[in-house]
Amino acid sequence: MLVEVAKPVTFILCILSLYAVFHAAFMVPASDLNQKIYQSMLLLALSAILSVISGLSFRAAEPEPQAHHTRLISTLPLQVFCWAAGAMLVLFLVSLYLETHCIFYRDTHL
Repeated sequence: MLVEVAKPVTFILCILSLYAVFHAAFMVPASDLNQKIYQSMLLLALSAILSVISGLSFRAAEPEPQAHHTRLISTLPLQVFCWAAGAMLVLFLVSLYLETHCIFYRDTHL
């Protein structure tokens, strides 16, 4: 019964930690790019640890004969982590490219 309660709690913590990574990577105005990357990587590592713990609780909730054959990466929290981390990586690289190669401003002088 404790495992059934732990599943949603750890999954919500996993999603909240991914939100913190997104917020640190895109929403916090940092003066230095290295500072932004360092903070995002620390939060991503924390999110990975929480996702593994959540994946272990999901795998422990399965019936006993099937639990040993289920791979950890096939659990929902780790799949969400992999997809979210991949999408954030692509978005971060696109934002770096747009920031350095494109100028977004409106000419207000008529």
